Amino acid sequence: MNNIELNSSFIEELWNETTSDSIVLKLTHNASIPIPVRNNFALIMNDIEAEVPVGFQLGISFKPSKIKNVINLNSDLSYLSEGDIVKINIKYKKIRVLYRTKSKFNFFLLTERCNHYCLMCSQPPRNVQDDWHYDDVMRSLDLIDRGATFLGFTGGEPTLLGERLIDILRKMNSRLPETSALVLTNGRRFSEPNFTKRVAEVRHQNLTLAIPLYSDSPHIHDYVVQSEGAFEETIRGILLLKERNQKVQIRMVVHKQTYARLPQFAEFIYRNLAFVDHIALMGLEITGFTKANLKDLWIDPIDYASQLETAASYLDRMGMNVSIFNHQLCTIPRSIWHLNVKSISDWKNSYEPVCGSCEVKEKCGGFFTTSNGKISRGIAAKIS
Repeated sequence: MNNIELNSSFIEELWNETTSDSIVLKLTHNASIPIPVRNNFALIMNDIEAEVPVGFQLGISFKPSKIKNVINLNSDLSYLSEGDIVKINIKYKKIRVLYRTKSKFNFFLLTERCNHYCLMCSQPPRNVQDDWHYDDVMRSLDLIDRGATFLGFTGGEPTLLGERLIDILRKMNSRLPETSALVLTNGRRFSEPNFTKRVAEVRHQNLTLAIPLYSDSPHIHDYVVQSEGAFEETIRGILLLKERNQKVQIRMVVHKQTYARLPQFAEFIYRNLAFVDHIALMGLEITGFTKANLKDLWIDPIDYASQLETAASYLDRMGMNVSIFNHQLCTIPRSIWHLNVKSISDWKNSYEPVCGSCEVKEKCGGFFTTSNGKISRGIAAKIS
């Protein structure tokens, strides 16, 4: 959230008109949008002295403006552009960017609640009433342009929304049928046959359920997610999803608790879950609970390079769709470079100064800005 400036009399008018503390609007430079639909838009003002045309709820300016119904935004939000979607909290004078047309990594948080307590959770769960996330998403789906390539949904645990998650998928399938959807879920709710059936009945052609599985050992998986019985329910959920022809991606975060059995994990996947659509072997993001559990989680990627190479190469050789996420090329063997993906969201992706002279930088995954400088000792510029 970023602070914005609002004229006090304008606040009162907005409250009177919306009967709400907040509004979700799409940004546009086009002052000629037909009047009947202008109330869905905030007009980006090029002329800071001009009045906001009739029908627009408000104008937005990146330069100081004294026009009554214009919000002045600071330069931190200068990246906002045509088609972006924002939520403006009138009561607290805040703005949240919900969707960016130029980003390939648009994710909606559906809830902060979760039935896991993962050691390395990047979004620590909170048992709060947060149904407003659902309202924001449903409103945003009305505004996103058709042709958007990707939308992600995360939590917390999205399946805790129950029927509301199905409503979101149904609406997305109706309004944005060409847009790929990725739901990050622990998969346990899909062990319920009726719930899985309801999701499958949406018939979303571009939906993938991304489900973490942290080991071939139930004991290790349950320890990592801090929930007894989670492994069994997760496996059952994956099986029921594939029985309903749903796309499933298995995600495995590599850290001190999981790296040692990577080869056995790969063999388990091939022998028991060969029908899944994708396997992602992921590097650790040092944020959230990871900071508190760092001594139990952090291992330098070059110290598990052998296990990663064995696992990834095996899955690749067996014809499975495997990728390596969140890693730097200089920390993994060249033999698996072709499996590496630039997966870190653009808004939290960066490179170290040494990377400036690297000839393979454009192919490298880079670093999490959220990881506070915790990097491998193997970081070095490479020659392709």
